[in-house]
Amino acid sequence: MRPSPAKILVIDDDEGVTQTFARILGLEGHHVRTAPSAETGLCEADREQPDAIILDLRMPLINGLGFLYRLRALPQHCHTPVAIVTGDYFIDDTVLSEIAELGAELHFKPLWLDDLVRIAHALLSADRRSPAQTPLLAH
Repeated sequence: MRPSPAKILVIDDDEGVTQTFARILGLEGHHVRTAPSAETGLCEADREQPDAIILDLRMPLINGLGFLYRLRALPQHCHTPVAIVTGDYFIDDTVLSEIAELGAELHFKPLWLDDLVRIAHALLSADRRSPAQTPLLAH
């Protein structure tokens, strides 16, 4: 585990989600930044160099997958741990494959407090696997 506080970026167009996630992760001792869109999230990631990113899949304009493609194109973020969260249980197999190829974990909403903390700890663990070895689905 990294020394605290780790820097975590939460990107979601639902302000209630971002604020709740930020509060929970902040209570765990992490430094949390939030962004309401993929575009803002990319700027925040470039400025803050987060240790991990928790990202909504379904957002307007640029969705979570679009964000992930742009993030992975940046050399400094090609291995930044990312967890995608979604309330959409009907995700196309092509999208699932792309998420896996881009090295992100997928989790489904709703997330309970313990779920979010567990996801953050897993993202920040010292023994992170390379993107090609990251599991696709995690519960």
